[in-house]
Amino acid sequence: MHRLAHALSAPADSTAVSARAIVHGVEAVCDPLGSLYLPETRTLVVSDLHLEKGSAFARRGMMLPPYDTLATLRVLEAAITRHDPRLIISLGDNFHDRVGSAAMPDTFRHMIAAMAMGREWVWINGNHDPDGTCGLPGISLDEFRHAGLTFRHEPSRGEASGEVAGHLHPAATVVRREKSVRRACFATDGTRLLMPAFGVTTGGLDLRHRAMSGLFDRAKLVAHMLGRDRIYSVRFTNLIA
Repeated sequence: MHRLAHALSAPADSTAVSARAIVHGVEAVCDPLGSLYLPETRTLVVSDLHLEKGSAFARRGMMLPPYDTLATLRVLEAAITRHDPRLIISLGDNFHDRVGSAAMPDTFRHMIAAMAMGREWVWINGNHDPDGTCGLPGISLDEFRHAGLTFRHEPSRGEASGEVAGHLHPAATVVRREKSVRRACFATDGTRLLMPAFGVTTGGLDLRHRAMSGLFDRAKLVAHMLGRDRIYSVRFTNLIA
């Protein structure tokens, strides 16, 4: 939940705490809130919100703290306030299941509508929510090409120049002050970028996991790790298993 605390207290200017990356020739800003910002086109990208995760578990008889949707939307509000984008792209698994979009309470719908005011919004369909959104501003697509990049939920196998994807929830581990620290991260080798999960109750998958195999040139791979109040950029060769 440290991102929510940072969202509520962070200054509007993120220059000192963010990291810059170049993806297929496009400048991108990795924000510690978990969003990616493309300044040339004023585009904000988030991934794997997993809204209504708590209610999805409740429908299956498993109780989670019921704050996940509100907390995630508060962090998203902070990212939008910080960057003032023209376009928002959400890279799939926007909701934790197929029911979440239709069942989401009006309070949260009003929050999203307020964030979308005067902006375009593209919802990419994910494996958790393949049917798109219900009654929300914007459009739902399986894939979106914009600003020289391709935005999709699941990363494709093989060569994928200019791909920005989610789904795998990348995370990395480093040693800091003689302790191992694991954090969600943006992962990029300059050709492709994988987004961290934006949902506040969503876990991560280590960059050394076999599911990541073949996605990056590891000699060029950098993990832009989400710290408590800033991004820490670490080369893959300096990460620990």
